[in-house]
Amino acid sequence: MGLAAAINLKVVHGEVVRLSRRRPATLLGSGAVEAFRELIAAEEIGLVVVDAPLTPVQQRNLERAWNCKVIDRTGLILEIFGERARTREGQLQVELAALTYQRSRLVRSWTHLERQRGGFGFLGGPGESQLEIDRRLISERITRIRRELEDVKRTRGLHRKARRRVPYPVVALVGYTNAGKSTLFNRLTRAQVMAEDMLFATLDPTMRSVRLPSGRDIILSDTVGFISDLPTDLIAAFRATLEEVQEADLVVHVRDVSHPETAAQKQDVLSVLQDLGIETGPEDGPIEALNKIDLLDAAAREQLIAHSRREPNQVPISAATGEGCAELLAAIDRRLAAARQVAEFRLGHDEGTAIAWLYDHGEVLGRHEDEAFSYLRVRLDPADLARFERLRARLNGANRHQQGPA
Repeated sequence: MGLAAAINLKVVHGEVVRLSRRRPATLLGSGAVEAFRELIAAEEIGLVVVDAPLTPVQQRNLERAWNCKVIDRTGLILEIFGERARTREGQLQVELAALTYQRSRLVRSWTHLERQRGGFGFLGGPGESQLEIDRRLISERITRIRRELEDVKRTRGLHRKARRRVPYPVVALVGYTNAGKSTLFNRLTRAQVMAEDMLFATLDPTMRSVRLPSGRDIILSDTVGFISDLPTDLIAAFRATLEEVQEADLVVHVRDVSHPETAAQKQDVLSVLQDLGIETGPEDGPIEALNKIDLLDAAAREQLIAHSRREPNQVPISAATGEGCAELLAAIDRRLAAARQVAEFRLGHDEGTAIAWLYDHGEVLGRHEDEAFSYLRVRLDPADLARFERLRARLNGANRHQQGPA
C-alpha cells in the first residue's frame, strides 16, 4: 500500500492470496485468476500490482486474463525511482536498473524515452501493450549507461579524494525508507532537501557540512532509503549512494520507532549494511537515531527513553520537533573523538602555520611554551596525523630552501 501511495495510485482493492504452490503460467491458481478477473472488470481497474516477483510469462498471461496492466513489486519500485531521481547520475542508475528489468519482458514499449516526466512506463503509455522492445537497442543502451556511470564513479572518487584533503569526517544517514532521514538532514544542516511522508522521497545522495558541539566540522550525507526484499539489480543500480555509506567514517541509522514493524525494518537495514561490509555490532556499529518519538504515547515514550539510557549508541529524537538532535550531534562527536589519537608535538615559535593547522584540524588538549618551543598535546584522526607530518616536512624543507646553505 505504501509503495502505491508513494506514486499517487488510488488503491481500490487489496487482498492477500495464500498460495499452495506457485503456478509457472500465472503464479496464482486458476480460481484466484478468475475471481480477480471479475473484480477487475466490475471495478474498471486499470492497473494491478502484484507484491511478488513475476516472470515475463506470468506477467503477460495475467495481463491477457485480466485485460489490464499488471506489474510486480520491482516494476512499481522502478517507476517510483524514475519519478524521484533528480541528478543525472541518479537518472542513469535508475534507467540501468529499469532496462535490465525490461530486457526480459518482451511486450513493452520504451515509452520512458518519449516522456518528459519521470518514471519508466510500467504504469502506462501510448501503445505500450502493442510494441515489442528491441533487445539489441536495449543492450546497446545498457552498455552506454554503464560506460557513463564508470565516468561518474571516477568523478565521485576524485571528489572523495578532495574531501579527504580538506578533510572532514563523513557521517552517512541510513535507514528504512520514510524513517525521517531527510527531515533529520534538513534539521541538522538547515538545508531544504525534499522530505515528504512517503516512501523513497530521497534517491540522490546529498551532502552538507555540519558543525559539532566541539567545533569540529563534518560532512553529513543523506542517502536512499532501504526497503525489505529490494531486488539485487536495484541495490546494484544505486552503487554510488551505497559507496557513500561504505566510505563514511560513521553511520547513523535513523529508525522510525513509531512504526509497528520498526524491529523488522531495523534488521532489513542491518542486513544491507552487513552486505556492504559495514560493522553493525553494538559497540562499533551505527549510532541509532530513534526517530519520531513525538508520535509515541507517553508510556511508550518513557520506556524507550529509559532503555536508551543504558545503550550508549541509541539516541531518542524527533527530527520534526528538534527534540534530541543536540544529543545526537554530541553522540556523533564522542564517537568520532574516540577514533582519534592523542599526539604530542614540540614546535618552534617560527612554525606558526603548523600550529594553526593543528588548531584547525585537531582538538588541542593542552599547550605550554618556553623560550624556544611550543609544546602541544593534540587529538587527531590517524589520517590527519599523517597529513600533519607531511605538511611539517614540506614547510621545514621550504624554510631551509629560503635560508640557503649555512
